[in-house]
Amino acid sequence: MTYQVLARKWRPQNFSSLVGQGPIVTALRNALKEGRIAQAYLFSGIRGVGKTTAARVLAKALNCEKGPAADPCNECTACIEITRGSDMDVIEVDAATYSKVEQVRELTESLKYGPARDRYKVVVLDEVHRLSRQAFDALLKIVEEPPPHLVFIFATTEIEAVPATILSRCQEFHFRRVPAIEVASLLREICTEEDIEASEAALRLIARAGEGSVRDAVALLDQLATFGSGAISDEEAIRLLGGLDTALFGKLLSAVVSGDGAGVAALVRRVEDEGWDPRHVYGQFLAFCRDALHLALGGDPGQVDLPAEEAATLAATARGAGYENLLRLVHQLLQSEATVRRSETGALAVEIAWLRAAELPKLRRIEEILAGGPMAATPPKASEPARPAASTPAPRESAPPPRPAAAPTAAVAPRAAARPAPAPETPAVAAALEAPAAAVFGNLPAPRSVSRDGDRMQVFLDEVSRLKQPLVAYLEHALELRSGERGLEIVSPAGDGWLEAKLHRGNNWQVLEQAAAEAWGPGTALRLVEGSGAQKAPQQLGSVKLEMVAENPTIQTVLEIFQGRVEKVEEHRSGLRED
Repeated sequence: MTYQVLARKWRPQNFSSLVGQGPIVTALRNALKEGRIAQAYLFSGIRGVGKTTAARVLAKALNCEKGPAADPCNECTACIEITRGSDMDVIEVDAATYSKVEQVRELTESLKYGPARDRYKVVVLDEVHRLSRQAFDALLKIVEEPPPHLVFIFATTEIEAVPATILSRCQEFHFRRVPAIEVASLLREICTEEDIEASEAALRLIARAGEGSVRDAVALLDQLATFGSGAISDEEAIRLLGGLDTALFGKLLSAVVSGDGAGVAALVRRVEDEGWDPRHVYGQFLAFCRDALHLALGGDPGQVDLPAEEAATLAATARGAGYENLLRLVHQLLQSEATVRRSETGALAVEIAWLRAAELPKLRRIEEILAGGPMAATPPKASEPARPAASTPAPRESAPPPRPAAAPTAAVAPRAAARPAPAPETPAVAAALEAPAAAVFGNLPAPRSVSRDGDRMQVFLDEVSRLKQPLVAYLEHALELRSGERGLEIVSPAGDGWLEAKLHRGNNWQVLEQAAAEAWGPGTALRLVEGSGAQKAPQQLGSVKLEMVAENPTIQTVLEIFQGRVEKVEEHRSGLRED
């Protein structure tokens, strides 16, 4: 007798044998019991999950002599002929080779006649997405209003290629990928019936290699059983299924979690020397790390698709590394997966991704740092003096740095934030707090004369800079800022109307009043008085530059987006254009 491959021999012949598609089986059985037979069904899903098989079982259930029944008897003439593919009333068409509109028109003409013997004439169109647009159009009318006793069953792996006009005329069922545990159970049943020796780990490995396709998994089982003369060892399953030496992954994981970059690089060289596909190795190592993550959570080593001894070793490594570290590692590898897959230099991309992962153990938890724990620091070179302790980043709770002196002037820097509440000083920032402001921030320009009332004038200038930074440039045009019993006075040059016009433009004056209230308290009077000094011509070069910067809409947009401020205006050789 001619040998029949396992995938055909174990093809389901009734709904009860269909693996992993419980909801679809229930819906079809109920439809058969209640006589709710649709004129067209659409079965979609990946290869090997039972679409065409379900179509044949449905055709048998519709035409069974004891039916329509929830399950065909597989003993009557109709069931036997449909199983053999010789029933005249069940037409199976491969749309990949039957895609022309002329062929579909001939088919639709023949379907106008009733069945020769069976209860229903059933048309199974496999890979229906391969039909041309004109062929789909030729089907529309007969699919929507078929003759009595005509049922269409469409099957496709690319449902997105099927026109909506066809979808709307069908009852759609999506066949899911079959879980590996259900596939492994079926493989165990086949091994028992076919006298094939295989461990549970090997069967789970085969089920996972099938990637949700029952047909692919059964075909792999058939191939391995042939190679091993009816016996499948764990090592052969790993090697023949494209697997790699799991000891390599164990060494690689140990090197990564211990931060051994040299060990990682050596293992990458071994991958290159063996001629393995680096992208394939990367994907398998990612799955290996996922198994380690599950074991670190307390998973059973027996559920890992590895030989028992290697699974126990992996469990020990995973628990030693810790769940949080492995979670961080898997996340890092997953982020780099797309880069590795697209890279033209796969080995280099894999090496960089693994070396980056090996740096993770050197990181410290932010909670430990904020709690005052030691931070990892690179020791200074022998030729360099040791850095002072103040260079070490201080905890977030430390006191704020001293404020900059007055007016900022036109490279963009972060805008001054609102003053935080005072906090206890720490030794790390004590030296910086004692340093003079000029040493920390440099000598920034200020109005030509400023009468200081303690630090309140500085608070006023800082608040103006925070609320509306260009106003600081306008105040630089003033002769003097002075505070007294009558409030804050801004002294403008004699006969100068330019400063007054600028300070009263828009909401500028309200901003100045708000800043004064912040410095001296609510109700502080704000006056603009004329001094006796010479008039500062607003059209001189410095004023022109300040005015252009302050009112340039592009610069203002950039400042708003990046929350920045103008620090300095520089004149380039090309000069300023006034066009």
